[in-house]
Amino acid sequence: MFDLVIFDCDGVVIDSEVISLRMLLAELRALGVNVDHGYVVRHFLGRSYPVVMQQIRRDFGVELPEGFEADYRTRLLAAFDRQLAAMPGIGRVLDRLAVPFCLATSSSPERVRRSLQIVGLDEAFAGRITTASEVAHGKPAPDLFLLSAAKSGVDPHRCLVVEDSLPGLRAARAAGMTVWHFLGGSHLRGLDLSGDVPPWADRRIESFAEFFDTAPGLAGSGKMLDVCSQG
Repeated sequence: MFDLVIFDCDGVVIDSEVISLRMLLAELRALGVNVDHGYVVRHFLGRSYPVVMQQIRRDFGVELPEGFEADYRTRLLAAFDRQLAAMPGIGRVLDRLAVPFCLATSSSPERVRRSLQIVGLDEAFAGRITTASEVAHGKPAPDLFLLSAAKSGVDPHRCLVVEDSLPGLRAARAAGMTVWHFLGGSHLRGLDLSGDVPPWADRRIESFAEFFDTAPGLAGSGKMLDVCSQG
């Protein structure tokens, strides 16, 4: 069915969004902006950090202190060092895939590099990463996914995208790719997004244990990699 599987990073390959959202909510409260978890998921998830900061300034009229972004990034990576884990089951999926795979993320190159190191997936994705810093327009524009496909020399229509965010779903559909909505991240636990997600997703999966159920042709024999006891 596919010649390439493109994974989003945060909230799909690594269970990072719950950490990021918790920290962002605390930062917003300190600035006098009181929004809930669901608001952040619906409006900020899947977007690059500079875009999120720009939206906060515009929507809430908040003037961010000098050095706010750099300080936040430093503290977020420190939290990742203590708490970050690979998404359960991702190691086995990567190991069993019978087609090439890669990563397309809105995160900065430094953040994705450090995140993958922490969870032990840096070697699995070595030379397979595309970040929003490489394109003119991030999600929900299709640029990021189209560049990922071009790097691998694969027709976009032969690509499968695994995404957790609404901008990511839109971007994958705009790129003409098949898209699966991944709902297994801790940040989505207990949230009902059924009314927020238009019918762009070709399939929804609750965990990576379901990955090969309806696409058995994607499964190879595998080598049973030992990726962080989570995989």
